[in-house]
Amino acid sequence: MADILLKEKKDGILVLTLNRPKAMNCFNFALLDDLNAAIREANFDPDLRVIIITGAAGEKKASFSTGADLVERRTMSQDDVKKFIFTISSTFSDVQNVKVPVIAAINGFAFGGGLELAMACDIRVASSNAVMGLTETSLAVIPGAGGTQRLPRIVGVPKAKELIYMARRLTADEALTCSLVSRVVEPDELMDVCMEMARGIAKNGPVAVQQAKFAINKGVECGLDIGLGIEAKAYAVTIPTDDRIEGLNAFKEKRKPEYKGR
Repeated sequence: MADILLKEKKDGILVLTLNRPKAMNCFNFALLDDLNAAIREANFDPDLRVIIITGAAGEKKASFSTGADLVERRTMSQDDVKKFIFTISSTFSDVQNVKVPVIAAINGFAFGGGLELAMACDIRVASSNAVMGLTETSLAVIPGAGGTQRLPRIVGVPKAKELIYMARRLTADEALTCSLVSRVVEPDELMDVCMEMARGIAKNGPVAVQQAKFAINKGVECGLDIGLGIEAKAYAVTIPTDDRIEGLNAFKEKRKPEYKGR
């Protein structure tokens, strides 16, 4: 039986591929469990610098993920549904809070929980054929894995209300216009572009990148004064590191720094 989450790591970059292409990479309990385990392990990998999440290509239509597995959902009791919502929400929060930056390579359809996973990532890059949206209200429910909270923070409250209330589906270019994604590229260039971005992140000081992520994620939830305090604390973490001295020496010696993450 094929793995439903593919993992490939090279040069400090971990690529996680949702691998249920016949089901358009939708989430069942098993896939969520595998993703959750991979993210937990990532927090304790000293060599890890960046994670890329994407979806396995299907024979007909490419999908990042079309959200919850509605076939599995129809067999669930109300208590099972509550457990699923808790599991998917907490898993995506773990993705948001994992120590390293996460890039979502949105290679096709990203609906419901699929888009919610992408929004939990730090950076979203979409292929030009991608279509995405929080479509839950068309099924008489609401986004339950962070969509009502993350989308307004990304695109603004009025736009988020329009998209969620109408269950609107956006093209990649429309998603770019409202800053839901930061880049749109051709489908055959998507992974190359994401890998290039990942390598650009990975060459920088690992502790600094991790602390920058922490400061941004936590600071945007606060007023400016508290946010500046968070930034100061995060900066202080970088001061005693060997990497900071290496960065200064490399600049002085006009060479590329060799950061070790300590």
